[in-house]
Amino acid sequence: MLLSTQLQYGDDPISNVEQVVALEKAGLDVVWVAEAYSFDAVSLMGFLAARTERVQIGSGILPLYTRTPTLTAMTAAGLDALSGGRFLLGLGASGPQVIEGFHGVAYDKPVARTRETIEICRMVWRRERVVHEGLYTLPLPPERGTGLGRPLKLINHPRRADIPIWVAALGDKNLEMTAELAHGWLPHAVVPEKMREVFGPVLDAGFAKRAPELGPLQITGGGILAIEEEMFDHARTLARSLYALYIGGMGAPGRNFYNTVFARQGYPDDAARVQELYLGGRKEEAAAAIPDDYIDKVTLVGPPSHVRERIAALREAGITHLHVNPVSPDAPKVMSQVKEWIS
Repeated sequence: MLLSTQLQYGDDPISNVEQVVALEKAGLDVVWVAEAYSFDAVSLMGFLAARTERVQIGSGILPLYTRTPTLTAMTAAGLDALSGGRFLLGLGASGPQVIEGFHGVAYDKPVARTRETIEICRMVWRRERVVHEGLYTLPLPPERGTGLGRPLKLINHPRRADIPIWVAALGDKNLEMTAELAHGWLPHAVVPEKMREVFGPVLDAGFAKRAPELGPLQITGGGILAIEEEMFDHARTLARSLYALYIGGMGAPGRNFYNTVFARQGYPDDAARVQELYLGGRKEEAAAAIPDDYIDKVTLVGPPSHVRERIAALREAGITHLHVNPVSPDAPKVMSQVKEWIS
């Protein structure tokens, strides 16, 4: 297992990067940088590339709709060059609230757009002249533009032509496509005991079409981490607030992908209740309505013996990257201890 964490995008970016520098020394292998409706992820990842030496830097995620596929490819190649080959391209569709609400772009055909973006990125990194027909047609045909567009290839020679692509997939069609085409999968709040039952058949359908050169699919899993007794209550409270936001508030009724995944992992009635409370403005009640059983299974909060048991369950479920957000006055010390457990 590798050890990964998320850069906290709502806080001061400079201090967060300094924390990553300390965590790298403690054994951190991967840091993921989100881009919601916060500071852009690319600036932060460039700064991380300059301030770190070994840790892999992943976009977690760059939303599909906010950049053209070729710009995404250019950005990934640039960050991979700046970091010395340490970049991971995490892609995802985000959701209608952010894409249509904050960016003013129609949220349509997310699976097809993901597939085409992956195809175009790899074409750019191979320095082929980019010619593509689909949702993204390159060059643009004369009837849709000036007629002056020409097939171009990337000027620079990328450090790698196979920059690893990870996809944040929630729905079955997107997950099948991820298992077919991507190097890694960024799931949300996976209950390891439910992995095979809920996601296994879909993953298998994608694996049946997977190119051997991609290797085994890499998968993140874990959650909020606390192994010091005085931090347990605080960590669980943070987890409840976080999952209430996603399960209850990240989408409308019938269009909340996080809510659907929560329901499919054994909590359909709780999913409906949490969403009802959250959208009704009763956020604290929504957080309290999340079952203790769920919090125990999607976090790493408890004494070392309990946390090691949860890590073993994640490993058994096929998790390759233990993804944690440490809650501790000494996060590097905690991360160093966990690194020893998974090495």
